[in-house]
Amino acid sequence: MKNPNNENASSCSSNCSSDIPKKHLAIIGGGSAAFAAATKASELGHDVSIINSGLPIGGTCVNVGCVPSKTLIRAAEAYANANAHAFNGFSTSSTMPDFSQIINQANELVETLRQAKYLDVVSDIPGVKIIDGRARLITPQELEVNGEEISADYILIATGTRPYIANVPGLDDVDYLDNESAFQLKELPKSMIVLGGRYIALEIAQMFARFGTKVTILQRSGRILPTESETLTQELTEYLKEEGIEVVTGMSLTQVSESGGKVKVEGNANGTPVTFKGEKVLVATGRSPNTEELGLEQCGIETTANGHIKVDKYLRTTAPNVFAAGDVIGEPEFVYTAAYEGNLAATNALSDTLITRDYTALPWVIFTDPQVAGVGLDESQALAQGLNVDVSFLPLKQVPRAIAARNTKGFIQLIRQQETDQLVGARILAHEGSELLMELSLAIKHNITVTELKNSFHAYLTLGEGVKLAALSFGKDPSKLSCCAV
Repeated sequence: MKNPNNENASSCSSNCSSDIPKKHLAIIGGGSAAFAAATKASELGHDVSIINSGLPIGGTCVNVGCVPSKTLIRAAEAYANANAHAFNGFSTSSTMPDFSQIINQANELVETLRQAKYLDVVSDIPGVKIIDGRARLITPQELEVNGEEISADYILIATGTRPYIANVPGLDDVDYLDNESAFQLKELPKSMIVLGGRYIALEIAQMFARFGTKVTILQRSGRILPTESETLTQELTEYLKEEGIEVVTGMSLTQVSESGGKVKVEGNANGTPVTFKGEKVLVATGRSPNTEELGLEQCGIETTANGHIKVDKYLRTTAPNVFAAGDVIGEPEFVYTAAYEGNLAATNALSDTLITRDYTALPWVIFTDPQVAGVGLDESQALAQGLNVDVSFLPLKQVPRAIAARNTKGFIQLIRQQETDQLVGARILAHEGSELLMELSLAIKHNITVTELKNSFHAYLTLGEGVKLAALSFGKDPSKLSCCAV
Protein backbone atom coordinates (compact mmCIF):
# COMPACT_ATOMS: atom_id res chain seq x y z
CA MET A 1 0.00 0.00 0.00
CA LYS A 2 1.28 3.43 -0.93
CA ASN A 3 2.14 5.82 1.85
CA PRO A 4 0.41 9.20 1.30
CA ASN A 5 2.68 12.24 1.55
CA ASN A 6 5.81 10.23 2.35
CA GLU A 7 8.05 12.25 0.09
CA ASN A 8 11.22 10.48 1.24
CA ALA A 9 9.91 7.24 -0.17
CA SER A 10 10.06 8.72 -3.67
CA SER A 11 13.74 9.65 -3.58
CA CYS A 12 15.84 7.62 -5.95
CA SER A 13 18.74 8.52 -8.20
CA SER A 14 19.45 7.14 -11.64
CA ASN A 15 21.43 4.42 -9.85
CA CYS A 16 18.34 2.83 -8.31
CA SER A 17 18.82 -0.71 -7.12
CA SER A 18 18.47 -3.21 -9.96
CA ASP A 19 16.23 -5.41 -7.81
CA ILE A 20 13.35 -2.94 -8.28
CA PRO A 21 11.08 -4.40 -10.99
CA LYS A 22 11.15 -2.22 -14.09
CA LYS A 23 7.84 -0.73 -15.04
CA HIS A 24 6.76 1.00 -18.22
CA LEU A 25 5.22 4.49 -18.21
CA ALA A 26 3.56 5.51 -21.47
CA ILE A 27 3.12 9.27 -21.82
CA ILE A 28 0.75 10.81 -24.34
CA GLY A 29 2.07 14.28 -25.14
CA GLY A 30 5.45 15.90 -25.65
CA GLY A 31 5.49 19.08 -23.58
CA SER A 32 6.87 20.05 -20.20
CA ALA A 33 4.61 17.71 -18.20
CA ALA A 34 5.67 14.78 -20.38
CA PHE A 35 9.37 15.53 -20.10
CA ALA A 36 9.26 16.11 -16.35
CA ALA A 37 7.44 12.81 -15.92
CA ALA A 38 9.90 11.00 -18.17
CA THR A 39 12.86 12.38 -16.24
CA LYS A 40 11.38 11.34 -12.90
CA ALA A 41 10.43 7.87 -14.16
CA SER A 42 13.96 7.31 -15.43
CA GLU A 43 15.41 8.48 -12.10
CA LEU A 44 13.22 5.88 -10.42
CA GLY A 45 14.66 3.19 -12.67
CA HIS A 46 11.77 2.66 -15.09
CA ASP A 47 11.20 2.74 -18.86
CA VAL A 48 9.28 5.49 -20.63
CA SER A 49 7.63 5.98 -24.00
CA ILE A 50 6.78 9.55 -24.99
CA ILE A 51 4.12 9.44 -27.70
CA ASN A 52 3.72 12.80 -29.42
CA SER A 53 1.68 14.24 -32.27
CA GLY A 54 0.45 17.68 -33.29
CA LEU A 55 2.92 20.30 -32.10
CA PRO A 56 6.62 19.37 -32.28
CA ILE A 57 8.38 18.07 -29.18
CA GLY A 58 8.32 20.74 -26.49
CA GLY A 59 4.59 21.39 -26.68
CA THR A 60 2.91 24.76 -26.44
CA CYS A 61 5.46 26.68 -24.38
CA VAL A 62 8.58 26.37 -26.48
CA ASN A 63 6.86 26.18 -29.87
CA VAL A 64 3.93 28.59 -29.88
CA GLY A 65 3.60 29.98 -26.35
CA CYS A 66 6.06 31.25 -23.75
CA VAL A 67 9.23 31.36 -25.83
CA PRO A 68 8.05 33.13 -29.00
CA SER A 69 5.66 35.42 -27.14
CA LYS A 70 8.12 36.61 -24.51
CA THR A 71 10.95 37.26 -26.95
CA LEU A 72 8.58 39.22 -29.22
CA ILE A 73 7.22 41.13 -26.22
CA ARG A 74 10.76 42.11 -25.28
CA ALA A 75 11.52 43.12 -28.87
CA ALA A 76 8.41 45.30 -28.92
CA GLU A 77 9.47 46.90 -25.64
CA ALA A 78 12.92 47.69 -27.03
CA TYR A 79 11.39 49.21 -30.16
CA ALA A 80 8.90 51.30 -28.18
CA ASN A 81 11.49 52.51 -25.66
CA ALA A 82 13.80 53.62 -28.46
CA ASN A 83 11.07 55.92 -29.74
CA ALA A 84 9.97 57.30 -26.38
CA HIS A 85 11.76 57.65 -23.05
CA ALA A 86 11.44 59.84 -19.97
CA PHE A 87 14.93 61.35 -19.79
CA ASN A 88 16.10 64.80 -20.80
CA GLY A 89 19.12 65.77 -22.87
CA PHE A 90 19.08 63.20 -25.65
CA SER A 91 16.73 61.70 -28.19
CA THR A 92 16.53 58.25 -29.76
CA SER A 93 14.50 56.67 -32.52
CA SER A 94 14.04 53.33 -34.19
CA THR A 95 12.71 52.13 -37.52
CA MET A 96 11.49 48.74 -38.61
CA PRO A 97 12.24 48.12 -42.30
CA ASP A 98 11.66 44.35 -42.04
CA PHE A 99 9.24 42.92 -39.48
CA SER A 100 9.94 39.40 -40.77
CA GLN A 101 13.47 39.55 -39.31
CA ILE A 102 11.97 39.90 -35.82
CA ILE A 103 9.76 36.86 -36.43
CA ASN A 104 12.67 34.88 -37.89
CA GLN A 105 14.83 35.61 -34.84
CA ALA A 106 12.03 34.38 -32.58
CA ASN A 107 11.71 31.21 -34.66
CA GLU A 108 15.45 30.61 -34.42
CA LEU A 109 15.20 30.82 -30.63
CA VAL A 110 12.31 28.36 -30.65
CA GLU A 111 14.35 25.85 -32.66
CA THR A 112 17.41 26.32 -30.45
CA LEU A 113 15.54 25.80 -27.19
CA ARG A 114 13.48 22.91 -28.55
CA GLN A 115 16.72 21.13 -29.35
CA ALA A 116 18.67 22.14 -26.24
CA LYS A 117 15.93 21.82 -23.60
CA TYR A 118 13.95 18.88 -24.94
CA LEU A 119 15.54 16.72 -27.65
CA ASP A 120 19.11 16.93 -26.31
CA VAL A 121 17.86 16.41 -22.74
CA VAL A 122 15.86 13.29 -23.53
CA SER A 123 18.72 11.81 -25.53
CA ASP A 124 20.74 11.64 -22.31
CA ILE A 125 17.97 10.04 -20.23
CA PRO A 126 18.26 6.25 -20.02
CA GLY A 127 15.21 4.16 -20.79
CA VAL A 128 13.27 6.90 -22.61
CA LYS A 129 12.17 6.71 -26.23
CA ILE A 130 10.07 9.06 -28.34
CA ILE A 131 7.37 7.75 -30.66
CA ASP A 132 5.91 10.04 -33.32
CA GLY A 133 2.23 9.22 -33.62
CA ARG A 134 -1.29 9.74 -32.30
CA ALA A 135 -2.20 7.54 -29.32
CA ARG A 136 -5.60 6.16 -28.37
CA LEU A 137 -6.37 4.25 -25.18
CA ILE A 138 -7.72 0.74 -25.66
CA THR A 139 -7.70 -0.10 -21.95
CA PRO A 140 -6.16 1.67 -18.93
CA GLN A 141 -2.94 -0.22 -19.67
CA GLU A 142 -2.99 -0.51 -23.47
CA LEU A 143 -2.56 2.03 -26.24
CA GLU A 144 -2.86 1.97 -29.99
CA VAL A 145 -0.23 4.02 -31.81
CA ASN A 146 0.26 4.00 -35.58
CA GLY A 147 -1.76 0.79 -35.83
CA GLU A 148 0.30 -1.00 -33.21
CA GLU A 149 -0.58 -1.85 -29.62
CA ILE A 150 1.64 -0.75 -26.73
CA SER A 151 1.28 -2.08 -23.20
CA ALA A 152 2.19 -0.05 -20.13
CA ASP A 153 1.99 -0.41 -16.39
CA TYR A 154 0.85 3.20 -16.15
CA ILE A 155 -0.33 5.81 -18.63
CA LEU A 156 0.04 9.56 -18.26
CA ILE A 157 -2.10 11.86 -20.39
CA ALA A 158 -0.36 15.20 -20.95
CA THR A 159 -1.83 16.36 -24.23
CA GLY A 160 -2.14 20.05 -23.36
CA THR A 161 -4.52 22.56 -24.90
CA ARG A 162 -5.10 24.51 -28.11
CA PRO A 163 -6.71 27.89 -28.83
CA TYR A 164 -10.44 28.00 -28.15
CA ILE A 165 -12.27 29.68 -31.01
CA ALA A 166 -15.42 31.46 -29.87
CA ASN A 167 -18.66 30.56 -31.62
CA VAL A 168 -19.31 33.82 -33.45
CA PRO A 169 -21.32 33.87 -36.70
CA GLY A 170 -19.02 34.34 -39.68
CA LEU A 171 -15.77 33.87 -37.76
CA ASP A 172 -14.97 30.55 -39.45
CA ASP A 173 -15.25 32.27 -42.82
CA VAL A 174 -12.51 34.84 -42.19
CA ASP A 175 -8.76 34.39 -42.06
CA TYR A 176 -8.45 34.95 -38.31
CA LEU A 177 -5.26 34.72 -36.24
CA ASP A 178 -4.68 32.89 -32.97
CA ASN A 179 -1.66 32.92 -30.68
CA GLU A 180 0.06 30.37 -32.94
CA SER A 181 -0.44 32.00 -36.34
CA ALA A 182 0.09 35.54 -35.00
CA PHE A 183 3.71 34.68 -34.24
CA GLN A 184 4.30 33.63 -37.84
CA LEU A 185 3.22 36.84 -39.59
CA LYS A 186 5.85 38.14 -41.98
CA GLU A 187 4.34 41.61 -42.33
CA LEU A 188 3.21 43.91 -39.53
CA PRO A 189 -0.56 44.52 -39.75
CA LYS A 190 -1.62 48.16 -39.89
CA SER A 191 -4.59 47.40 -37.63
CA MET A 192 -5.81 44.50 -35.50
CA ILE A 193 -8.96 43.64 -33.58
CA VAL A 194 -8.29 41.39 -30.59
CA LEU A 195 -11.18 39.26 -29.32
CA GLY A 196 -10.60 38.64 -25.62
CA GLY A 197 -9.29 40.53 -22.61
CA ARG A 198 -7.35 38.06 -20.51
CA TYR A 199 -3.64 37.37 -20.34
CA ILE A 200 -2.97 36.01 -23.85
CA ALA A 201 -5.09 38.70 -25.48
CA LEU A 202 -3.46 41.52 -23.51
CA GLU A 203 0.12 40.37 -24.03
CA ILE A 204 -0.30 40.02 -27.79
CA ALA A 205 -2.34 43.21 -28.12
CA GLN A 206 0.29 45.36 -26.42
CA MET A 207 3.10 43.67 -28.34
CA PHE A 208 1.59 44.51 -31.73
CA ALA A 209 0.58 48.00 -30.58
CA ARG A 210 4.16 48.75 -29.59
CA PHE A 211 5.40 47.62 -32.99
CA GLY A 212 3.02 50.15 -34.55
CA THR A 213 -0.23 48.28 -35.19
CA LYS A 214 -3.47 50.11 -34.35
CA VAL A 215 -5.07 47.69 -31.85
CA THR A 216 -8.62 47.39 -30.54
CA ILE A 217 -9.42 45.00 -27.68
CA LEU A 218 -12.97 43.67 -27.45
CA GLN A 219 -13.76 42.04 -24.12
CA ARG A 220 -17.04 40.30 -23.23
CA SER A 221 -17.02 41.02 -19.49
CA GLY A 222 -17.25 44.45 -17.91
CA ARG A 223 -13.49 44.80 -17.64
CA ILE A 224 -10.28 43.14 -18.73
CA LEU A 225 -8.84 40.48 -16.40
CA PRO A 226 -12.24 40.14 -14.69
CA THR A 227 -10.98 37.75 -12.00
CA GLU A 228 -8.60 40.39 -10.68
CA SER A 229 -9.49 43.42 -8.58
CA GLU A 230 -11.20 46.39 -10.15
CA THR A 231 -8.38 48.66 -8.95
CA LEU A 232 -5.79 46.63 -10.81
CA THR A 233 -7.75 46.19 -14.02
CA GLN A 234 -8.80 49.84 -14.22
CA GLU A 235 -5.24 51.02 -13.74
CA LEU A 236 -3.87 48.60 -16.35
CA THR A 237 -6.64 49.63 -18.76
CA GLU A 238 -5.58 53.27 -18.47
CA TYR A 239 -1.94 52.39 -19.19
CA LEU A 240 -2.95 50.44 -22.30
CA LYS A 241 -5.09 53.33 -23.49
CA GLU A 242 -2.16 55.71 -22.98
CA GLU A 243 -0.27 53.61 -25.53
CA GLY A 244 -3.05 54.09 -28.07
CA ILE A 245 -4.86 50.79 -27.53
CA GLU A 246 -8.64 51.00 -27.69
CA VAL A 247 -10.27 48.88 -24.97
CA VAL A 248 -13.97 48.08 -25.33
CA THR A 249 -15.65 46.05 -22.57
CA GLY A 250 -19.14 44.66 -22.11
CA MET A 251 -18.92 43.47 -25.72
CA SER A 252 -21.32 40.95 -27.23
CA LEU A 253 -20.30 39.82 -30.73
CA THR A 254 -22.97 39.21 -33.35
CA GLN A 255 -21.17 38.91 -36.69
CA VAL A 256 -17.71 38.76 -38.24
CA SER A 257 -17.16 39.25 -41.97
CA GLU A 258 -14.36 40.08 -44.39
CA SER A 259 -14.28 42.14 -47.57
CA GLY A 260 -11.79 44.33 -49.40
CA GLY A 261 -8.92 43.17 -47.24
CA LYS A 262 -10.64 44.27 -44.02
CA VAL A 263 -12.27 42.27 -41.25
CA LYS A 264 -15.48 43.72 -39.84
CA VAL A 265 -16.62 42.83 -36.33
CA GLU A 266 -20.16 43.74 -35.32
CA GLY A 267 -21.80 43.55 -31.93
CA ASN A 268 -23.14 45.42 -28.95
CA ALA A 269 -21.07 47.22 -26.33
CA ASN A 270 -23.11 47.52 -23.16
CA GLY A 271 -26.26 47.39 -25.28
CA THR A 272 -25.13 49.89 -27.94
CA PRO A 273 -24.61 48.60 -31.52
CA VAL A 274 -20.99 49.01 -32.62
CA THR A 275 -18.83 48.04 -35.61
CA PHE A 276 -15.06 47.72 -35.80
CA LYS A 277 -12.83 47.20 -38.84
CA GLY A 278 -9.24 46.02 -38.99
CA GLU A 279 -6.71 44.41 -41.26
CA LYS A 280 -6.49 41.37 -38.98
CA VAL A 281 -8.60 39.82 -36.25
CA LEU A 282 -6.93 37.86 -33.46
CA VAL A 283 -8.97 35.33 -31.47
CA ALA A 284 -7.73 34.99 -27.87
CA THR A 285 -10.86 33.77 -26.12
CA GLY A 286 -9.38 30.92 -24.11
CA ARG A 287 -7.93 27.42 -24.44
CA SER A 288 -9.48 24.02 -25.18
CA PRO A 289 -8.10 20.72 -23.84
CA ASN A 290 -6.82 18.18 -26.36
CA THR A 291 -8.93 15.22 -25.29
CA GLU A 292 -10.72 14.20 -28.49
CA GLU A 293 -10.22 10.70 -29.92
CA LEU A 294 -8.14 9.56 -26.96
CA GLY A 295 -10.54 6.77 -26.02
CA LEU A 296 -11.26 8.32 -22.63
CA GLU A 297 -14.91 7.31 -22.40
CA GLN A 298 -14.34 3.64 -23.14
CA CYS A 299 -11.76 3.55 -20.35
CA GLY A 300 -14.02 5.29 -17.84
CA ILE A 301 -11.99 8.50 -17.73
CA GLU A 302 -14.26 11.39 -16.80
CA THR A 303 -13.92 14.97 -18.04
CA THR A 304 -15.34 18.31 -16.92
CA ALA A 305 -18.01 20.26 -18.80
CA ASN A 306 -15.17 22.07 -20.59
CA GLY A 307 -13.48 18.83 -21.58
CA HIS A 308 -10.60 18.88 -19.08
CA ILE A 309 -9.66 15.53 -17.57
CA LYS A 310 -10.81 15.08 -13.98
CA VAL A 311 -8.06 14.13 -11.54
CA ASP A 312 -7.85 13.75 -7.78
CA LYS A 313 -5.30 15.44 -5.55
CA TYR A 314 -2.72 12.82 -6.56
CA LEU A 315 -3.36 13.42 -10.31
CA ARG A 316 -5.11 10.08 -10.75
CA THR A 317 -7.93 9.98 -13.28
CA THR A 318 -11.13 8.00 -12.78
CA ALA A 319 -9.51 5.00 -14.48
CA PRO A 320 -7.01 2.77 -12.65
CA ASN A 321 -3.36 3.21 -13.63
CA VAL A 322 -4.08 6.34 -15.68
CA PHE A 323 -2.82 9.74 -14.55
CA ALA A 324 -3.09 13.17 -16.17
CA ALA A 325 -1.02 16.34 -15.84
CA GLY A 326 -0.51 19.75 -17.38
CA ASP A 327 -2.94 22.06 -19.12
CA VAL A 328 -5.20 19.16 -20.12
CA ILE A 329 -6.47 18.99 -16.50
CA GLY A 330 -7.26 22.72 -16.36
CA GLU A 331 -6.06 25.61 -14.24
CA PRO A 332 -3.46 26.58 -13.33
CA GLU A 333 -2.16 26.42 -16.90
CA PHE A 334 1.52 27.37 -16.72
CA VAL A 335 4.55 25.58 -18.10
CA TYR A 336 6.10 25.33 -14.63
CA THR A 337 2.95 23.88 -13.05
CA ALA A 338 2.75 21.37 -15.91
CA ALA A 339 6.32 20.28 -15.18
CA TYR A 340 5.52 20.07 -11.46
CA GLU A 341 2.47 17.94 -12.18
CA GLY A 342 4.34 15.66 -14.58
CA ASN A 343 7.00 15.00 -11.96
CA LEU A 344 4.35 14.46 -9.31
CA ALA A 345 2.28 12.09 -11.46
CA ALA A 346 5.32 9.93 -12.23
CA THR A 347 6.26 9.89 -8.55
CA ASN A 348 2.78 8.87 -7.46
CA ALA A 349 2.50 6.21 -10.15
CA LEU A 350 5.92 4.60 -9.81
CA SER A 351 7.07 4.94 -6.20
CA ASP A 352 5.82 3.91 -2.77
CA THR A 353 4.31 7.28 -2.04
CA LEU A 354 1.37 9.52 -2.79
CA ILE A 355 2.04 13.25 -2.70
CA THR A 356 -0.73 15.82 -2.86
CA ARG A 357 -0.71 18.76 -5.25
CA ASP A 358 -0.05 22.02 -3.41
CA TYR A 359 -0.48 25.43 -5.03
CA THR A 360 -0.61 27.48 -1.83
CA ALA A 361 2.32 29.71 -2.80
CA LEU A 362 2.03 29.60 -6.59
CA PRO A 363 3.42 32.73 -8.29
CA TRP A 364 2.02 33.83 -11.67
CA VAL A 365 2.69 36.62 -14.15
CA ILE A 366 0.97 38.38 -17.04
CA PHE A 367 3.68 39.88 -19.24
CA THR A 368 2.06 43.16 -20.09
CA ASP A 369 3.98 46.33 -19.29
CA PRO A 370 3.53 47.06 -16.47
CA GLN A 371 3.44 43.39 -15.58
CA VAL A 372 0.62 41.90 -13.54
CA ALA A 373 1.99 39.49 -10.92
CA GLY A 374 0.43 37.64 -8.05
CA VAL A 375 0.78 34.94 -5.45
CA GLY A 376 -1.67 33.59 -2.91
CA LEU A 377 -5.00 35.27 -2.23
CA ASP A 378 -6.19 38.71 -3.17
CA GLU A 379 -8.31 40.69 -0.73
CA SER A 380 -11.69 39.48 -2.00
CA GLN A 381 -10.57 35.85 -2.02
CA ALA A 382 -9.25 36.13 1.53
CA LEU A 383 -12.50 37.66 2.76
CA ALA A 384 -14.49 34.98 0.95
CA GLN A 385 -12.54 32.38 2.94
CA GLY A 386 -13.51 34.12 6.16
CA LEU A 387 -10.02 35.43 6.91
CA ASN A 388 -9.60 38.60 8.95
CA VAL A 389 -7.12 40.49 6.77
CA ASP A 390 -5.80 43.95 6.23
CA VAL A 391 -4.15 45.31 3.11
CA SER A 392 -1.23 47.58 2.37
CA PHE A 393 -1.23 49.46 -0.94
CA LEU A 394 2.05 51.02 -2.05
CA PRO A 395 2.03 53.11 -5.24
CA LEU A 396 5.23 52.74 -7.27
CA LYS A 397 5.68 56.50 -6.99
CA GLN A 398 6.80 55.75 -3.40
CA VAL A 399 9.55 53.33 -4.50
CA PRO A 400 12.96 55.03 -5.03
CA ARG A 401 14.00 52.63 -7.81
CA ALA A 402 10.87 53.40 -9.81
CA ILE A 403 11.33 57.13 -9.23
CA ALA A 404 14.95 57.03 -10.43
CA ALA A 405 13.98 54.97 -13.49
CA ARG A 406 11.17 57.46 -14.19
CA ASN A 407 8.63 54.68 -14.44
CA THR A 408 6.24 54.82 -11.51
CA LYS A 409 3.31 53.04 -13.11
CA GLY A 410 1.55 50.61 -10.80
CA PHE A 411 1.61 49.46 -7.20
CA ILE A 412 2.50 46.71 -4.73
CA GLN A 413 -0.34 45.30 -2.63
CA LEU A 414 0.18 42.91 0.30
CA ILE A 415 -2.57 41.01 2.12
CA ARG A 416 -1.90 39.73 5.63
CA GLN A 417 -3.91 37.88 8.25
CA GLN A 418 -4.30 40.23 11.20
CA GLU A 419 -4.14 37.70 14.03
CA THR A 420 -0.95 35.97 12.86
CA ASP A 421 0.81 38.68 10.83
CA GLN A 422 1.16 36.02 8.10
CA LEU A 423 1.29 37.09 4.48
CA VAL A 424 -1.54 35.35 2.61
CA GLY A 425 -1.24 37.02 -0.77
CA ALA A 426 0.12 39.78 -2.96
CA ARG A 427 -0.76 41.57 -6.19
CA ILE A 428 1.72 43.65 -8.13
CA LEU A 429 1.37 45.97 -11.11
CA ALA A 430 4.84 47.19 -12.05
CA HIS A 431 7.50 47.21 -14.72
CA GLU A 432 9.37 43.93 -14.10
CA GLY A 433 7.05 43.37 -11.12
CA SER A 434 7.40 39.62 -11.58
CA GLU A 435 10.90 39.83 -10.14
CA LEU A 436 9.36 40.55 -6.71
CA LEU A 437 7.30 37.38 -6.61
CA MET A 438 9.73 34.80 -5.24
CA GLU A 439 10.41 36.64 -1.98
CA LEU A 440 6.67 36.85 -1.40
CA SER A 441 6.03 33.27 -2.50
CA LEU A 442 8.67 31.96 -0.09
CA ALA A 443 7.26 34.15 2.68
CA ILE A 444 3.87 32.49 2.24
CA LYS A 445 5.30 28.99 1.87
CA HIS A 446 7.54 29.22 4.94
CA ASN A 447 5.26 31.36 7.16
CA ILE A 448 7.55 34.37 7.19
CA THR A 449 5.66 37.20 8.86
CA VAL A 450 5.17 40.68 7.50
CA THR A 451 7.19 41.96 10.45
CA GLU A 452 10.12 39.79 9.36
CA LEU A 453 9.83 41.15 5.81
CA LYS A 454 9.97 44.76 6.95
CA ASN A 455 12.88 44.04 9.35
CA SER A 456 14.96 42.36 6.63
CA PHE A 457 17.66 44.17 4.67
CA HIS A 458 16.58 45.23 1.18
CA ALA A 459 19.18 46.91 -1.01
CA TYR A 460 18.46 50.56 -1.66
CA LEU A 461 17.39 51.55 -5.15
CA THR A 462 16.18 48.10 -6.07
CA LEU A 463 12.61 47.30 -6.99
CA GLY A 464 12.77 44.66 -4.25
CA GLU A 465 12.92 47.45 -1.69
CA GLY A 466 9.29 48.01 -2.60
CA VAL A 467 8.41 44.81 -0.72
CA LYS A 468 9.92 46.23 2.45
CA LEU A 469 8.13 49.55 1.95
CA ALA A 470 4.84 47.75 1.32
CA ALA A 471 5.36 45.79 4.55
CA LEU A 472 6.10 49.02 6.42
CA SER A 473 2.93 50.51 4.94
CA PHE A 474 0.77 48.39 7.23
CA GLY A 475 1.67 50.75 10.06
CA LYS A 476 3.34 53.78 8.50
CA ASP A 477 2.72 56.29 5.72
CA PRO A 478 5.47 55.56 3.14
CA SER A 479 5.35 59.14 1.85
CA LYS A 480 6.64 60.30 5.23
CA LEU A 481 9.59 57.88 5.40
CA SER A 482 13.17 58.85 4.65
CA CYS A 483 15.39 56.93 2.26
CA CYS A 484 16.37 53.45 3.50
CA ALA A 485 13.51 53.73 5.98
CA VAL A 486 13.13 51.24 8.82
